[in-house]
Amino acid sequence: MDGNAMTTVPKVVNGINVDDLFSLIESVREDPAKGVTRWHVATTWQGQTRSRSQVEGFGIGGEEVKRRFTIDIDEPCELGGSNRCANPQEYLLAALNACMIVGYTALCALQGITLQKLEITTEGDIDLRGFFGLDPNVAAGYRELRSTVVIKGDGTDEQFRKIHNMVLATSPNFYNITRAVRLAPELTIE
Repeated sequence: MDGNAMTTVPKVVNGINVDDLFSLIESVREDPAKGVTRWHVATTWQGQTRSRSQVEGFGIGGEEVKRRFTIDIDEPCELGGSNRCANPQEYLLAALNACMIVGYTALCALQGITLQKLEITTEGDIDLRGFFGLDPNVAAGYRELRSTVVIKGDGTDEQFRKIHNMVLATSPNFYNITRAVRLAPELTIE
């Protein structure tokens, strides 16, 4: 090996290896099957209102990638829980915010925009009359969510507006929450 060999330092913006991200984008453009992902979470009851979700991995482009994470969930004492962990609604809103954060961060990185601040706050109201089945005219979940995005970096206002619109158009969790997703639950009784 020659002592004069040059190594290429990857371009990293906002902590994201932009070279790898462009490579992935090009790979999916050339072979759409490489862009198909599959997600799986198994959740078990842990007593009272507690549950534990287990992540074992995910699929991308027909390959399995092993990952292991545990997500513990509970309810506040006021809703029958022990308040040991965030509740399903908090995880839902956190998942929405986090998915959008990935979108803003990646899109800014791809355009060479360095972020200094990025915060998303989302809130919504659920009327417990719907959850308890007390009034069939009351929705069991959110009728509306309200989000505020605060972003600061070396991009222009026009760039940030364009990125904002792109995130709303391409974020998987924004899509999943703002559109009906077909769900076909299957019941197994043991």
